[in-house]
Amino acid sequence: MKKFLLGIGVLTLIATGFSTMDTYRRVVNNSFGPGEHIEYRVHYGFLNAAEAIVDVSPTLYKVNERPCYRVNVDGRTVGAFALVTKVRDTWRSYIDTNAILPQKFYTSLRENNYRKEENITFNHLNNTVRAEERTERDVFHVPDNVHDVVSSYYFVRTIDFSKLNVGQVVEVPAFYDDTIYNMKVKYRGKDVIKTKFGRINVLKLTPIMPPNSFFKGDDAIKIWVSDDANKIPLKVEVELAIGSLDMDIRHHAGLKHPLRFF
Repeated sequence: MKKFLLGIGVLTLIATGFSTMDTYRRVVNNSFGPGEHIEYRVHYGFLNAAEAIVDVSPTLYKVNERPCYRVNVDGRTVGAFALVTKVRDTWRSYIDTNAILPQKFYTSLRENNYRKEENITFNHLNNTVRAEERTERDVFHVPDNVHDVVSSYYFVRTIDFSKLNVGQVVEVPAFYDDTIYNMKVKYRGKDVIKTKFGRINVLKLTPIMPPNSFFKGDDAIKIWVSDDANKIPLKVEVELAIGSLDMDIRHHAGLKHPLRFF
């Protein structure tokens, strides 16, 4: 009888364990991995305005008992722009390797005299987000499979766009700055662009922006990503209310698949 009860107990633990594991989705990721490094240059007209570096750590981290990629995004103004507007921003996301969901998100913003530093912890089992070291409301209820601003981009990279129709919109729930919103990206078809490394086949994407006075229209941001398994952004154009910004890739290393230029 004791052996029978012990057996039932073991089976219950196993069943419970698998039930807990199954609460996480599983996303097939053939697009990125540890050690990916990409650098971008941002232009305002003919002037170099800023640079951005996107790094996936070569080491995996364990956060909330889950293996995670650590992704750093660093942006800063350069040259004459840094004299007028000094920006030193860092976003860091710990992205679950199996679910491609954030487990932790760190923000450090230094923009002229403005300062903000914050750590956000995601609990996908009970659909909450907790902002650490906050004196105000610090726990938020969020929808299933919610993202931060960095992990949402990496999740979009795992999407098979060959199965989408031109004009189709992908929606990803996201949490940023105490706000829950649906990030919407429209697939605009295929194209070929010229880069410093040569010409390359790309997919055209347009994030759908809510009405505002900062961007020029709801399709003010256009992104061209490599039409391959990597799906990394190669070029970005942003139409502002005053002028426009262009971002181009200037260096890449550690990609999961070689880029095919011609």
